[in-house]
Amino acid sequence: MRVKLLIATVDIIYAGQLADNISEFHADKIDVSICSTLDGMQEALSKRKYNVALMDLEMINYLDTSCIHLPMLLWSENEDTEDTNDLPDEFERIRKHQRISSIVAIILERYAKISGGSFSPGSGQANITTVWAPAGGVGKTTVALAYALANVSEGKDVFYLNLENFSSVPGCFNETGKSISRVFEMLENHDGNVKMLVQGISCRDSGITYLCGPENFDDMCILTDENVNEVITTCSELTNELVIDLSCIYDTRTRMAFELADKILIVTDMTVAAEVKLAQFISQNNVYEGIKEKVTFVVNKAAAIGEQFTDSVFSLPLIQSNDMISVYKKLSENQLLFKD
Repeated sequence: MRVKLLIATVDIIYAGQLADNISEFHADKIDVSICSTLDGMQEALSKRKYNVALMDLEMINYLDTSCIHLPMLLWSENEDTEDTNDLPDEFERIRKHQRISSIVAIILERYAKISGGSFSPGSGQANITTVWAPAGGVGKTTVALAYALANVSEGKDVFYLNLENFSSVPGCFNETGKSISRVFEMLENHDGNVKMLVQGISCRDSGITYLCGPENFDDMCILTDENVNEVITTCSELTNELVIDLSCIYDTRTRMAFELADKILIVTDMTVAAEVKLAQFISQNNVYEGIKEKVTFVVNKAAAIGEQFTDSVFSLPLIQSNDMISVYKKLSENQLLFKD
């Protein structure tokens, strides 16, 4: 099901631009119709019910709200705000002159809170790859992003999900948007359509879809394993390839992500701390033995992890740069690093 959206405004040029953009870039999420007269609006509403309506002041006073689940006032900064004060509280406000992607995000976020569980876009279950390291600072996030971008270059729809306690997202992408904390809040309250919300607030940069980092540290810490499972499952239903960037700890959350994964990239380097911690992890047979068929080791800085792993080890080339974005983009060009 797609969200059925009616744009009702006398500004037919703006309505056409908005509808064309939504049809071109968001057709998988929104089915859009437009009208520019009262007669046209009444005819549209007589033929079908709409989930959401964007309406200017000239139209909204004549709206039969029983035909619309979520009526929204499309307003301009140039309009007299006193004209909107008499509108019922049920009418959400949405600013006209802003990025269309932001308008789409607001529509889906608002509707997600009232729609229940009927919204199910996406192509089914994704291939899930988790990226983990036993120690910090070894290049784990850089590898995760390089792997994600390498899959984008092969024409795949890729979702990067950062589940680190302290998110690396702000330093990895140029685009910013609404926080993943919105998803956590909906999960905690068991209220609304999580899948639609993720669709609405996710950002896209260099072909990678992602959610912006949490608003504060506690938002990540209070997540239950059930919450994390639902986040992973939801994201996996919205893409072809889901890449999960995990914190450098091994806990029940990490174990669950490993169980859900089709592939596990374990990143290490030549530092003593990383080598010692990796050896300890591998020695835990009750953990490693259960996942080793999924594991590929990604080695940074010429680390040595033992001859028994040579069939499943990729060594990263040296790239001299302090800019994470340029590094992961350069790494992604080496397709052999991430081939099965």
